[in-house]
Amino acid sequence: MSTNKRPQVVVLGGGTGMPVLLRGLKNYPIDLSAIVTVADDGGSSGRLRTEMAIPAPGDIRNVIAALSDAEPMLLELFQHRFKNGNGLSGHSMGNLLLAALTSMKGDFFTGIKEISRVLNVKGKIYPIANQNMYLHAEMEDGTLVSGESNIPKQEKRIKRVFLEPDPVQPLPEAVEAIKQADIVVIAPGSLYTSTLPNIIIPEISDALRNTDGKVTYVCNVMTQHGETDGYTAGDHVQAIHNHIGQGCVHSIIVHNKPIEQDMRKVYAQEQAEPVVYDNERIREMEVEVIEEDIIDHSQPMLRHDTAKIASLLYKMI
Repeated sequence: MSTNKRPQVVVLGGGTGMPVLLRGLKNYPIDLSAIVTVADDGGSSGRLRTEMAIPAPGDIRNVIAALSDAEPMLLELFQHRFKNGNGLSGHSMGNLLLAALTSMKGDFFTGIKEISRVLNVKGKIYPIANQNMYLHAEMEDGTLVSGESNIPKQEKRIKRVFLEPDPVQPLPEAVEAIKQADIVVIAPGSLYTSTLPNIIIPEISDALRNTDGKVTYVCNVMTQHGETDGYTAGDHVQAIHNHIGQGCVHSIIVHNKPIEQDMRKVYAQEQAEPVVYDNERIREMEVEVIEEDIIDHSQPMLRHDTAKIASLLYKMI
């Protein structure tokens, strides 16, 4: 890496884990890009996507909010969700703005760029694709399930996920960002419905395989009912390998402190438990294990600590 250019950092993912990483990273002297899944089909996002034939805006909206340096009031407005009233109930203001800009500009990605400018976003935001895409899963028992929000509800073991249309055309800028990156971070999140939908697109997995940058996966701290019941960290890595082959992910970041008993009880109600870190097995898969206390201990729920994880990632560069 030449000394005069800022390090290129790419974060790949969707769901709740991604904004946490981005909020911390945006304050570092880096060129930050976020590549965001658009396969969501639940709630406001799903309704807009069906009615307006646009990619799902929900995860993009949360990433814009995380990277924005706008007035707090403006961000509050952007994240506002309408409670009652027939047509608007459940919709979030940001999703509606993204839908409006897409229809004004005729293009989802251009809409994102416009709203990023208005909300003073630090970094670049790329939807993984500029078109609508649908996630499907094949379960271990052979049944097929369609729709990102339906997959965890089956409460079955997932064998693999795949996308339609096949192939999805990823945004060329997203592919290029991965190729140019000094580090690519696969964000924590729902493994099969937030993380894998991005990386199973062939051009994306090729870019991960061919980038000169390091690719690191921030592992989930808890299992997720309906997706990763009983999964160890090694099982998470194995699922990635099963979908895109070995050699795409160089390291995994795991939490190395025990989870408090009362926190376990809260999660047990959701049938979630701490992910077991079978580090030996992961090393046998030729993936480096990076252990660190990465949890925000002040939160009522288990969340990755924005500052700790950003600092760790910055050191890795």
